[in-house]
Amino acid sequence: MYKIDFNIPCRIHFIGIGGISMSGFAEYLHNIGFKVSGSDKQKSKIIEHLSSLGIDVQYGQRRANITPDIKFVVYTAAIAKDNEEFMEVQRQGIPMLNRSELIGQLMMNFDNAIAVSGTHGKTTTTSMLSQIFIDGNLDPTISVGGIMEAIGGNIRMGNSEHFIVEACEYTNTFLDFFPKRSIILNIDEDHLDFFKDINDIRNSFHAFAKLLPKDGQLFINGEIDHYEDIIQDVDCEVFTYGIIDPAYRKTNGTFDYAADNIDFDDMDDGSFDLYYKGQFVDRIQLDVLGLHNISNSLPAIALSMQVGIPVETIKKALKTFKNSKRRFEYKGSIKGIKIVDDYAHHPTAITATLSAARVYPHNTLWCVFQPHTYSRTKQHLKEFAQALSLADKIVLSDIYPSREKDPGDISSRDLVRELELLGKEVYYFPSFDEIENFLLSNCMNGDLLITMGAGDIVSVGDSLLGL
Repeated sequence: MYKIDFNIPCRIHFIGIGGISMSGFAEYLHNIGFKVSGSDKQKSKIIEHLSSLGIDVQYGQRRANITPDIKFVVYTAAIAKDNEEFMEVQRQGIPMLNRSELIGQLMMNFDNAIAVSGTHGKTTTTSMLSQIFIDGNLDPTISVGGIMEAIGGNIRMGNSEHFIVEACEYTNTFLDFFPKRSIILNIDEDHLDFFKDINDIRNSFHAFAKLLPKDGQLFINGEIDHYEDIIQDVDCEVFTYGIIDPAYRKTNGTFDYAADNIDFDDMDDGSFDLYYKGQFVDRIQLDVLGLHNISNSLPAIALSMQVGIPVETIKKALKTFKNSKRRFEYKGSIKGIKIVDDYAHHPTAITATLSAARVYPHNTLWCVFQPHTYSRTKQHLKEFAQALSLADKIVLSDIYPSREKDPGDISSRDLVRELELLGKEVYYFPSFDEIENFLLSNCMNGDLLITMGAGDIVSVGDSLLGL
């Protein structure tokens, strides 16, 4: 593997620079003196931001973008092996690093590198933890998989030993990391275009947990089925967390950090009593919706307490914390219709988001959903239908392919049929223009409209609002 000397900046190229993570690290390296260039398939606000910094971004991925002065190239698992630039890099013999290998090398420069993992909630927990560290004057370096208002983007340059980063399990990329502390939020079936089954996924998280050094710390959701298997043979200190309020959980589990006596206000913002090893610590108030965000907050609290941040600082940070963009993000209103956008693209996350949305004041709850990848849609078709059925009315777009090619055996029409079997009012349109026209004609004053998915469905709401 190519070893980067971060003290000697050089020329570097990113294939797929517009991704939320790739763009952040491109900006980071640019800020420490590297000459950065990159390419992507289409324009975006992220790329406009990079260009404004002076980073050379090319639209379209062509052999001509790979010039002899490039010392190494960064790419992601989403880049196909027949990509023109990828093949040209190989032809010229230029060293290549996967994005995760770049992150791993960066982590080795920090004494307290923190990796936040899990099928769902990574961006929220990373953002919560980052907010607490900032308010605690720990001056962390941060890489988050969303746009975090408090740092004005997805990357923050700190000047301390602390580096907080999201850790994705897809293609086992988080196994390239070198964390001192790690969080495991949850483990669900996902990315089955790579993993064989849930056991394969659990094995991956087990390997991730074992990356920690003896003087490290692991914070794991004790509500994960048989979480003991995940921490087997882990050498470091392990802390569990979970919800123990009997109104929301039917388990008798005991956890190191626990939430009890949960309450929600009229906007579904949660508050709870925090316990550590059975002893009451304090009452915590959140300014984000839903039970899932109470769970997301617990490891952020636990880790912050373990590094010595005062509870009062943690409380204040969480009380004022605003979630990252695309995490139940209120976009605006038109004709009395409130428009919210959310990144949920797995049945578990959809269920959590729509359950929270049902408490939010509204007349009719609309969900405009864009399925993300053919493999995920096919694998979880019935689960998607069950989750989406929490909305009053559902509008579906075509599947967003991401890194996949259309296999021809699954489409959004299959999801329409599953929803109709559940008795739901569901509509499908192949174009965003048709979706927008339908919504303008059918949504009413007082309705709540959520655009949902990990692709580009956010543009529907933005277009309706004239953004």
